[in-house]
Amino acid sequence: MNDYQARVLDGTRRQFLQRCGVGLGSMFLAGASQGGVQAPSRAAKARSVIYLHMSGSPPQQELFDDKPKLREFHLKPCPDSLLQGERFAFIKGHPTLLGSPFAFSSCGQSGQRISELFPNLQTVADELTVIRSMRTKEFNHAPAELYVHTGENRPGYPAIGAWASYGLGSLNSNLPGFMVLVSGGTDPTAGKSVWGSGFLPSIHQGVQCRSGSEPIFYVSDPDGLDRAGRRRSLDALKSLNEIELLRSRDPETRTRVDQYELAYRMQASVPEVMDISREPARILEEYAAKPGQGSFANNCLLARRMVEQGVRYVQLFDWGWDCHGTGPGDDIVNHLPRKCKEIDQPIAALLRDLRRRGLLESTLVVWGGEFGRTSMNEARGGSKSLGRDHHPHCFTVWMAGGGIKPGLSYGATDELGWRVAENPVEVHDLQATILHLMGLDPLTFSFRQMGLDHRLIGPAVGPRVISEIVA
Repeated sequence: MNDYQARVLDGTRRQFLQRCGVGLGSMFLAGASQGGVQAPSRAAKARSVIYLHMSGSPPQQELFDDKPKLREFHLKPCPDSLLQGERFAFIKGHPTLLGSPFAFSSCGQSGQRISELFPNLQTVADELTVIRSMRTKEFNHAPAELYVHTGENRPGYPAIGAWASYGLGSLNSNLPGFMVLVSGGTDPTAGKSVWGSGFLPSIHQGVQCRSGSEPIFYVSDPDGLDRAGRRRSLDALKSLNEIELLRSRDPETRTRVDQYELAYRMQASVPEVMDISREPARILEEYAAKPGQGSFANNCLLARRMVEQGVRYVQLFDWGWDCHGTGPGDDIVNHLPRKCKEIDQPIAALLRDLRRRGLLESTLVVWGGEFGRTSMNEARGGSKSLGRDHHPHCFTVWMAGGGIKPGLSYGATDELGWRVAENPVEVHDLQATILHLMGLDPLTFSFRQMGLDHRLIGPAVGPRVISEIVA
């Protein structure tokens, strides 16, 4: 039993309501928003978030962080100063520097430097604010992904989407506040923990959706059970759970009731939202989406449909960005262009589509990986393919819409792309900024668990909102 449950058991109903600061009106609103318990502390600039995570971490030097000096010293021995005190996941011995084989252009009126691998994204460059000075404390995939999405490097903590659902609820009572879409052939390296609810009520965990006849597992009625029969069974379960709630006063019992009821409502709402065949042919063509496939393009279109229907937080994970260069299947010359082609057109289409529909102003779009890649060639086992090892000291993230200044470049790395040289941004700073744009105070927004007031941004003093990029 955790501290929260113990306090519930120890207190009277009136004391419990006083502690939580809730009255009947706010209890009703909490129920209507699927358990949201904390109103925004300020006017929200972003109503919804679409987070595009490239699982495996794309090499920033090939995409957004142009480094001419690396080309000048391509395959020359790395300076000793870059190697002192460093640990690498796979690099052995004394590596050589690796210049990018791809050209960059200054795009749009903002002059954003974007790689030739993203010709479609270049056309919407003025929508982007590119942060080239991100850094993290992790250099292995699973802990780094957990750190980016939950604020901690180990399982058991709520994802950002779960925090958003808890704090704000869903804008559509027939859909979850936090929905997840996966492409690339497998789940992200950290698994489903990156969309878990941790110690928050479990109704706030991410709901994974899939293409096909059953978008969400176990929501459809079993064979032989009609809609009326399903309703009767849920009513019976609700009565039993309410008896249990009176006996144990365990908040998770109430969550269980809410989950059953949400699932019942989702039976009607989810198939409609997930059916992209309802879209005009020109929209499908713009995204390069094909109904029935589990592609990143389809997921971008689904993300737009979800935020249009009031989903608070949509998380896309695309696996396959771990460009080590052990062979043509994971190098930056053959594999990386294929991955970029898969996402370039759909992301540009998503931004244009949101803009046309008047949704970009209220939808924050975030793109990035869990860490960066080294300025050196990995050459694992003597491989002749070009690739980069894991690198925590700098990487690139971009944001668009939802209260962000468009067309801005923020932060910079040194001339070899090894460390941040200007305006460093920590992972907790990025998370604080997302919460701030959604109208939540990242410094005070917390949940009490095991005697501590846990925050997404951790307990330490220091994380800040990146006010320079906020409109």
